[in-house]
This record gives sequence, C-alpha cells and structure tokens, in this order.
Amino acid sequence: MSTTDPVTNVAVFFATGFEEIEAVTIVDVLRRAEFTVTTVGLAGTTVRGSHDLVVETDSVIDAITAANIDALVLPGGMPGADHLKNCPDLISLIRDVHNAGKPVGAICAAPIVLHRAGILSGRRATCFPAFADSLSDTIHTGERVTIDGNIITGIGAGAALEFSLALVAHFGRPDVAATLRGNMLVV
Repeated sequence: MSTTDPVTNVAVFFATGFEEIEAVTIVDVLRRAEFTVTTVGLAGTTVRGSHDLVVETDSVIDAITAANIDALVLPGGMPGADHLKNCPDLISLIRDVHNAGKPVGAICAAPIVLHRAGILSGRRATCFPAFADSLSDTIHTGERVTIDGNIITGIGAGAALEFSLALVAHFGRPDVAATLRGNMLVV
C-alpha cells in the first residue's frame, strides 16, 4: 500500500491512562466517515482511561499486523502514551506500517511513541507542548495539526476534532471530512 491507496481499516490503540477525549473523538469521527475502526488494547480488552472512563476494545495488539490494517492511530494521555511507548510489539508494528507507506497518526503525548519507533527523524510534527523537547531531531511545528507525508500529528485534546477530521481527509475522504465539519458545526 502506498499513501495514495485507499484507507478502509484503521486500528486505534488504547493503553491504560489514555486521554478519553482524544480516543473517543478519533473513533467516533472515523466511524462517522464509515471507516472500519478496530479499537485495540495493549494489555487486554478492558482499558481504563486517565479520567476513569473504561472502554472495551474490539481486539488486542497480538491480533493486529501491518498486513491487516491500512492505518494506525494513537491517542495521547498520560500515562497512556508511556505505556504505548514502552510496548515493543507496538513499536515494531508502527515501523512496519510506516515502512509500508501507510498512514500513522498520533496526538498530544503520543508522538513520543512515533519518536521511539524512529519515524520522526527530520520530519515535521506537533505534540502537546510539554513533550516537544522529547522529540529530538524532529521539526516541532506547534501547530494544532501537522501532516508530513504519511505522518499526521495533533497538539492535544482541544484539537481532537480537528485532528480526527484531518485523518478522514488524509485517509482519502476529504469530501466526507468537509461534510462532517459542516454537520458537526466545526468552525
């Protein structure tokens, strides 16, 4: 798959301590855009967010490969992003998805996971300001959403809707993103 191939199957990863606004917004908007979204837990299918929202995911990381998804997205939150960053299977999967030219998205603290995977070197990216120094050898933009090739990053919870709509557009459905923006009254 290249970045011009259509995206249909998207995996969104959940780790204990995920940021609820980001995770739920991403899943909701992608499903409104009629993508097949698989929510994936790192340590089982029951995952507790940073503000005690409990989510039952569709799958677990062991069942996901770069061959069976078209894109991968990581919500932020702490300690969720640290759990994502410290998962060797996820780091390997990110590299495989990225090396296949498939889209990889991360918001808030989660770009530190992309950095750990080694895919942000020399690339433009944004993240929650407190994590900017963690992205050495990355061009930190400070923008609400930054797209550099197949990497889409967002600054934080306040940009979750904008980030999610950017994913829809980048995943090949810009007209759907525009319609959702209007229907959801996003200014």
